[in-house]
Amino acid sequence: MMLAAFWSREFLLNRSFLWLLFLVNLAGTIYGYIWYEGQLIDTLNHHPIWQIVFVPDSPTASLFFTIALLYLLFPPNMPYRLVSIGRVIIEALAVVCSVKYGIWAVSMIVAGAWQGADLHWQHYMLIASHLGMAFEALLFFRFMKAGAVSLLAATCWLLLNDTVDYTFSVFPYLADELDDDLTAVRAFTYGLSFFSLGASLLVWRFRKKV
Repeated sequence: MMLAAFWSREFLLNRSFLWLLFLVNLAGTIYGYIWYEGQLIDTLNHHPIWQIVFVPDSPTASLFFTIALLYLLFPPNMPYRLVSIGRVIIEALAVVCSVKYGIWAVSMIVAGAWQGADLHWQHYMLIASHLGMAFEALLFFRFMKAGAVSLLAATCWLLLNDTVDYTFSVFPYLADELDDDLTAVRAFTYGLSFFSLGASLLVWRFRKKV
């Protein structure tokens, strides 16, 4: 009974709950960019400036979802095509990026620990927050306007991000224990882009039936 109430449109779209979720995601996004500070500085110092966009994967995913929440809080009344296109692109990016990087971060932390990396309280916090990223994106997707075409476009962005990350070595820092597994990590990362697309499309098809 409680689960059904939590799943309900009335609860999830309650403005107080949406504002709480917005503030939590905004704080997490800011913290995420701070977390990447060292790598961002290193990228600026040793890589072309355009590659900086591809470094902070998780906080950028969280940023997309935070913006998507604003569309739910303040649905655009303007019938302009550019407004509609902008919304569906942001929402599609919010969903596929949050699912992918939520699962990716947890997988890398667990894989590193499996091979002997030490886990600290920050790692457990990151596991919880990134699982939340993936879950909330799929949970709220049924209230968004994005569809199959925009999900495919967003997945192209993921694949471009993957290519830049592993071609120019600007992927998120890994535990030292995973340095000799980079080929497997790269393959997993590409595969997770397609998995995120598949999971999002399943939710999209379910959304169309309800």
